[in-house]
Amino acid sequence: MGDIAGERTLLGKAVDAALVPVHAAISKPAQRAYLGTFLFATTSLILLCTSTFAYILFYYNYVPQIWVERTVHLQFGNGNPYGVTSIASSLVSLQPYDVSLILHLPRTPGNLAAGNFMLDLALLSPSDSNSSPADLVSSALVSRNNSGSVLALSRRPAILTYTSPIIDTASKLSSLPWYVLGWRKESEVLEVNMFEGVIFSKGWRNVPDKVQVIVEADEKMQFYEVGIKIVARFGGLRWILYNHRILSYLFFTTTFFTVSLTSTFLAYLLLSSYLSSSSSSISKSEPGSHIKSEPSASDSEHFNPLSTSDLSDTSRTFPTLGRQMPLHFSGRTEARKREEDDPRVKKEEVDEIERTTGIQPLVAEADDEDEEDDAEVFSFRDSGIGTGLDEGNRRGVQRRRKGLFGGEGRGT
Repeated sequence: MGDIAGERTLLGKAVDAALVPVHAAISKPAQRAYLGTFLFATTSLILLCTSTFAYILFYYNYVPQIWVERTVHLQFGNGNPYGVTSIASSLVSLQPYDVSLILHLPRTPGNLAAGNFMLDLALLSPSDSNSSPADLVSSALVSRNNSGSVLALSRRPAILTYTSPIIDTASKLSSLPWYVLGWRKESEVLEVNMFEGVIFSKGWRNVPDKVQVIVEADEKMQFYEVGIKIVARFGGLRWILYNHRILSYLFFTTTFFTVSLTSTFLAYLLLSSYLSSSSSSISKSEPGSHIKSEPSASDSEHFNPLSTSDLSDTSRTFPTLGRQMPLHFSGRTEARKREEDDPRVKKEEVDEIERTTGIQPLVAEADDEDEEDDAEVFSFRDSGIGTGLDEGNRRGVQRRRKGLFGGEGRGT
């Protein structure tokens, strides 16, 4: 039996030792730690997503398009070929841009005979964006300075690449299979720079939203396609954000996340302190929360046992031991009335009690022990609710009983 009991004891100890980690894992402090960790992880994840979204929004609002291409559809039959295209919401102010025209021309005899021709490029403000192409062309050609709709104007020459007849014939013969298969065409693509680092002032009226192109030539020319290319020349923070996107994302997202997390933590501390102070003030203001205090020393120093200010308004009579007369306490109203009627009533009552009963008055001198007790400052106050007395009342009654017994002994 002893071995079995010992085995059970060892088994119980082993089970208790095995359950110690379980109890620690499910204890109240551990549950609070789990809850705090969950809330911190959730808040951090939300703030991280918010930081990422904020950086993406900042990037697309601060960094403009670096490359803008538009096709210009030329109009023929009314003098020089011209065309207007829209670039609305593609450019921003205070950002340098390089603007160039791309011309795809066939190597026809007319184009070769035209030689040098002029390209006219005008950037138009949004105010006159609804004007007709003819009005836009005339306003651009009349004057560069007097037309308020033209924000920038540039005129550049262009020409097809010249080749001698022998070189041209040899080149075509060598590339004849490619021409037959359609993999090569007798055309040439010209890219003419029209603006280098053009900057627009602040304000939406100073940023162009339309482009006008005019081709001036002595001969009638043919075009496959005409387009405009605008390239932003980044610098400073925009250059860093565009050329180092991953590092910029990590830096700005981390900074935003740190600031938001710190702000959230400070807001939590302020809110918790405010709620704790509010709850403490509410608990102090609840009824019944005050603790009854003992009379202070200042109150005891100014206590007058013969004063009627501390008496209740109701008169009371209390029984005594043996054949002694019952104790009668006059109320405040009755005492004042009797004093006003006859100030000698109290003296006569005291003499009557002493003559008939032989009991000394309650204010008689006591023995040494009573004198020590009387030396202590006490107070007698009627609670005013039934016969209940507080601690000061109990002390006053005990002293009066001592006075009664002392007076009775001396009377006998």
